[in-house]
Parts: sequence; structure tokens; C-alpha cells
Amino acid sequence: MLNTKSIFHTLIALSAILVLGSCEQRDTKTVVQGDAASMAYVAPGEYDEFYCFMSGGYSGQVTVYGLPSGRLFKEIPVFSQYPENGYGYSEETKPMFNTSYGMVPWDDSHHIELSQTDGEFDGRWLFVNGNNTPRIARIDLTTFETVEILEIPDVAGLHCAPFITENSEYLVSGTRFSVPIPQQDVPIDSYKENFVGLINYVKLDQETGEMSLDFQIEMPGYNYDLARNGKGKSHGWSFLTTYNSEQAHTLLEVNASQKDKDLLAIINWKKAAEYMEAGKFTERTTSYYHNTVDHSTGIASSEEMKTTRILNPKDCPDMVYFIPVPKSPHGCDVNPTGEYIVGNGKLSADMTVYSFDKLMKAIENKDFTGDIDGIPVINYESGVHGILKKPGLGPLHTEFDGKGFAYTTFFISSEVVKWNVEKLEIVDRQSTFYSPGHLVIPGGETKKPYGKYLVAMNKITKDRFLPTGPELCHSAQLFDISGDKMKLILDFPTKAEPHYAQAIPASKIQPNSVKYFKIEDNKHPYAALGEAKARVEREGKDVHVYMTAIRSHLAPDNIEGIKMGDKVYFHLTNLEQDWDVPHGFAVQGANNAELLVMPGQTRTLLWEPFKPGVFAFYCTDFCSALHQEMSGYVRVSPADSDVKLMWGLNNENKDEETLREMMK
Repeated sequence: MLNTKSIFHTLIALSAILVLGSCEQRDTKTVVQGDAASMAYVAPGEYDEFYCFMSGGYSGQVTVYGLPSGRLFKEIPVFSQYPENGYGYSEETKPMFNTSYGMVPWDDSHHIELSQTDGEFDGRWLFVNGNNTPRIARIDLTTFETVEILEIPDVAGLHCAPFITENSEYLVSGTRFSVPIPQQDVPIDSYKENFVGLINYVKLDQETGEMSLDFQIEMPGYNYDLARNGKGKSHGWSFLTTYNSEQAHTLLEVNASQKDKDLLAIINWKKAAEYMEAGKFTERTTSYYHNTVDHSTGIASSEEMKTTRILNPKDCPDMVYFIPVPKSPHGCDVNPTGEYIVGNGKLSADMTVYSFDKLMKAIENKDFTGDIDGIPVINYESGVHGILKKPGLGPLHTEFDGKGFAYTTFFISSEVVKWNVEKLEIVDRQSTFYSPGHLVIPGGETKKPYGKYLVAMNKITKDRFLPTGPELCHSAQLFDISGDKMKLILDFPTKAEPHYAQAIPASKIQPNSVKYFKIEDNKHPYAALGEAKARVEREGKDVHVYMTAIRSHLAPDNIEGIKMGDKVYFHLTNLEQDWDVPHGFAVQGANNAELLVMPGQTRTLLWEPFKPGVFAFYCTDFCSALHQEMSGYVRVSPADSDVKLMWGLNNENKDEETLREMMK
């Protein structure tokens, strides 16, 4: 067996050579040939065949692209505040950022998971993880809005998340960095004695998609990297790669690369659910937040959760197993039949493919080489289907086309390799530009991939697009994989750093897309359901402006009697009942953001006057030929002023006496 340290240093050297010399070594002008442009072209007025959802990495968001065009349709705000539409700034959405650490308005989004039914994408919901402050979010695909965020307690880094089971029963996740549990002041070099990992199972309501943390499994203090759940014959099992089985805590690039292999965790989650029913768990006091949006009001609320339920493998036989995996694995992928599990290691020259049937036979025969903290370790040779020899350098991720082939990205040798899963034969390889991480095939992690396109998400872009200073966009490259050979047909830039993506036929989402919110269904407590309901109310130093928007004016558009020290809540209701007619709202001197309000929706902007005077407010979204006229003024007087609270439209001013008459 090759020495791991030698492989490691060789790969690092090769990586430097390939990155530094990539421009000179590759003829980038002759890669795309023939009718490639027409294959990616979507004519004006026509639609893309697929939606492609990409995580935004350090932006904390999700982006939506069309395939095959590569056109960016939308950035969905999830874990980070978003001034474009006021997400995280409006009073309705601020609670989405509540965590046990306080208000956290940013995160590092990594992995996309679409909901599934019988192992196929069903187009209902999309889930994404927050890596930094461990969270999982749910996006409603009828509105493309984030409607729920669940914090995952007692873990550090949630890179390994949120991988879904074939009928959306659970989302599985694992801690990236093991930590003391419960958190306590201990020396870092007591890692092996005090640091613990957790595997988390989030249960999904089958009708609403709402998440709840069902249970956690206490594991050795490794780094849990990525996961996949079984499908078909392997449904009911989870597979998670780990690294740092050395349990190092410093200079991991060397100290976590000492052993020849790391470990693949194999979890029988159906057995775990049985143990939960039998009461084999222990309850731990903790703190984490569950933030949800009320469908009828559009208002988010937070609930602090204070306990979790923990299963310990020592008390739960036949629930968790390990098997050795090539060193420093990243991807963990299950083929469409559920028989083959790919667990490749970044520091291995070969790729290992496991057989589910062989794993089950080894477990049945107790073909173990020992145990770790009460977790049996399956004999490596007994669980392996075979080895793919020397496919490339730095294997990361694998997806499948449904025709018996797998496609793997190689970060160091900058390529995608196509290979036969059962025969373990390489059939094609194509260069990428450069250093691909994840890749996506529409449906490529499901039981029925669509096998038409492949998108490689590359980390280094240097000569693909016009330069934009030291920081460059990342590059996505679209390949046609419908034939025997992969064919590069398009480069397109991506926002932030997408780590993973999933693509689904547009036909599964488009027919259910909400065009506007029915005004009669708006139950927001501060909604003005009609211009006649527009008004201003004072409650001590809180002033509530019930404002309406319709092409092309705001009501009221003149407000007086606001005083220094007041908090002014502009509650804007968009009265439009037509598709694609949002209205915006901004007020001079607002130090948070603006609002973008969908038809039939109500959103609230808090404005605290900063000095006496007359200040303009206006619609920020171009909505009609008279958009510029859609504006108004708010007058702010000193705190001791006797200016009467008044509001009006078209010089028909009203005051609190009028309001009392209106409310009778």
C-alpha cells in the first residue's frame, strides 16, 4: 500500500503545479466545438427545461439558474439579510435570524436538498444547511421564499447536511467539528477525552414539510463530512464519511493524514427510530431555536427549544457501524439502485465502491475487525464491491445518469471522469476549467436521474471571463451527457461560492408557482385591505402607518405629527392582484433597508426619525409609467411639539378624531 504521507505531499505539489500552470497547459479555445452554442440556447420567450438550485456558499443564500441556458433567475435569501427585498430587515422576517447565539444575520450555505417522494424529486420544498451557525432552512417552492429555519444544537459546523431520505421522512446531518458536549472550559489538547460528534435526524411533516429535531446519535469525536441516504434496497440506512479519525486538533493537513484510512459511518435509522419508540434515549438540556413563518400572516416567530433526545450506540446494538474508507474522503454517494456506495478519498489514487448487499452480509455474519466506542468496524474487504484504479487526482463528488454510469469530479487534475459503476471501467474523461468541486446531474442523486446534462462547479476561474480585479466569480460548466462522450457546451458565472446544486424539471415546479397572494387571505394584523382602510395610529411613542400601494400611488402620501423619539412602523399592503407587480417602499434616512412587497402581501419597515424636518418616501420598484410619481412625505416635529397627528391623500387630511369615527 502506498504511504499516505507520500501521496499527500505528491498531491499538494501537483495541485500547485496544475493551478499555477493551468492557463498555459490548456488550450481553452478549442474545447467547445460544433453546435454547442445551439444546444445551450433558449430562444426569447421560451423556457429552460430545468431549474437548477445552487447554494451560495459564503453569501448564505440560494441561487436559481435555468438549464441549459445558465441564466440566473433569482437569489433566494435564506441565512443572510438581503437589502434587495428587506429580508431580515422587515419586522416580519427579523425572527428568522434568532439562534441560541443571539441574532445571527449571516451563514455559509453548502448543500441543497429537494424533497422526494419514492426516491424522486417532487418539487415541494428545498432544504439547505448553514455551516457556520448550525441551521437547516426550508424554502417553499410555490413562492421561492424561506419559510422555516431550524437550529441544530451542540454541533460545530454543519457541513454534513441536510441529506434527505427517499420519502422525505428525515434529513440527516453530522457535525463538522467535534466539540465538548455540553460545552465546557477544557484544554483543547484534551480532544480525545472530551470532544464528541453528533449525527442528527430531523423529521419532516409529510403534509407541511415542517421540521423537528427527532433525535441525535452520539458518535466518536471525528469530523463528519458528507452523507447520503440509501434508496430502494438500501432505504432505511444512512452513509456518512468522516475524516480526522486521528482526532487531531492542530495542523490538520498533516496531523489528520497520518493513518492509511478514515471511516465510513453506516447508520440503520429505522432501527434508531425503533429505539426511540422504546425509550432508549437520554434527554439533554440545551438551547436551540425553531423559526417559522405563519402562512396566513407572513409573520415569522421563534420558539426556543430546551431539550434534545440522544441515542448512544453502546446502548443500541445493530444501529451504527463503521467501515474503513480511503483517506480524507469528501463525497459519499449512492447509485440509483441503492446497491453501490462510492466513498472516495481525496488522498487516494484509487476509488472504493462498496456493495450494500455485501455490507449487509458482513453485518449478518458479524464479520468485524473490532469496535470503536462500542461501534463494530466491518471488515473492509468484506464490504467492497471493487476498486476503480487510478481514475484521476483528488476525487471529490460523484453523481449518476441512470444508465449505469457515474461521473466524478477530480479537483487536482481538473476533470470530470465517466465510469461504469458495476464494471469499474473508465469510459470518458473531460477537462474542466478549473478545479471542480461539486457537480450536478438533474436527478443525479435520485432513483431516476434525467441523465441529459451535467454541471461542473469549478473553484478557480482565472481565464474564463473578463477580469474583475483580484476576486473572480466562480465558473459553472455545462456538459451534454446524452451521448457516449461528454460534450462541453457552456460556461456561465455563478454567484458567491456554490458548493452543491440540484436540478429538477421545470414541469415539477412551474405549474404550482404562486403568482400573487389573495388579498382576502391576508391575515396580517396590520394589513390595510383596501385604500379606505389606510390610516395612522399612535400607541404612545409607537406610530403605526397602515399604508396601501397600488399603481401608481401610496396611501396615505402625506403624514404629519410624527415626533422625535417616535418609532414609526410603516405597514405596507400591496393591493395589486396581478402577477409580477410588486411594490417597494423606502423612506429617507432609513438605516436598515427597503421593502419589496408582493401582490396581496403586507410587510413592515421600522423607521426611527433622526432629526426634525420633512422626509420623502417612495416606491422602489418600477411598477408603471407613473412610477416616479408614487411617493409622499412624512413630517417630523420636535418631541415637545403640539403638531396634530394627521394623514391624507389628495389633500383630504384625516386625524385621530376621524380615525375614531372610522373604527366605529
